[in-house]
Amino acid sequence: MATDSPHPTRKALRRNVLALLAVLAALLATLVSVSSASAAPTPTIVLVHGAFADSTGWDGVATRLSSKGYPVQRFDNPLRGPAHDSALLEKKLAAIDGPIVLVGHSYGGMVITNVDDPDVVANVYIAAFAPAQGEFVQGLLNPIVYPGSRLLPPALQVKVVDDPTGVAGRNLDGYIARPYFREVFAQDVSVATAADMFAHQKSAALVANLEPSGPASWTRVPSWYLVSGQDRVIPPALQRFMASRVAPGHTSEVGASHVSMVSHPAAVTAVIEKAATA
Repeated sequence: MATDSPHPTRKALRRNVLALLAVLAALLATLVSVSSASAAPTPTIVLVHGAFADSTGWDGVATRLSSKGYPVQRFDNPLRGPAHDSALLEKKLAAIDGPIVLVGHSYGGMVITNVDDPDVVANVYIAAFAPAQGEFVQGLLNPIVYPGSRLLPPALQVKVVDDPTGVAGRNLDGYIARPYFREVFAQDVSVATAADMFAHQKSAALVANLEPSGPASWTRVPSWYLVSGQDRVIPPALQRFMASRVAPGHTSEVGASHVSMVSHPAAVTAVIEKAATA
């Protein structure tokens, strides 16, 4: 009486075992990938305001970032000069654990450019100065090369302020006069919003505009730039020039005034998220 050969059964068993091993291997790879992704720390976003503003200008952006799970901190920028202000910012960053994304608006770009911190994984410039080493604000705002800035007298006024960093405890600061504030600085926000921004305005030391930048962090830190296409403070053409050096391939534009973080917080938040997830 003939009996079936045992070999097909062993072959089938072997195929089943190999198939099971393949499934287990794929499952293990998926688990490792998910575990690695979940273990990656979420960067802390540090928002740095510029001249003629304070940290409340970041309210709309900070709220959106926090709702997406990002830790957010703001730097109360003294507006005294790039070296002084960046040194204070570095002290703040030293207390933050994990990766950091620095976001600078306007003169705040000078400050983040002069920061040296190994935990900074990205810079984001929002209508900001992004100097090369040795460049300074007033030099970049060359009206012959880049005309269009309306940050001039009578809109720009000066006053003497108490300042421990100045000569004999005093300094000469610039600010934007009330009648010109919305027209020059924030023409695309409501009258009420502009009035609130004016009430929060911080004057900036005039010497801060003449202080050369130190080594530029954007030469070693990946950077992003959002150009404000209707800017009346930093001409859009100057912004595009700086962005071409700082953030090639990471530059976008929004049809906004100088304060895009107030008038277009969603667009600003989107750029910051790109930098934070890159």
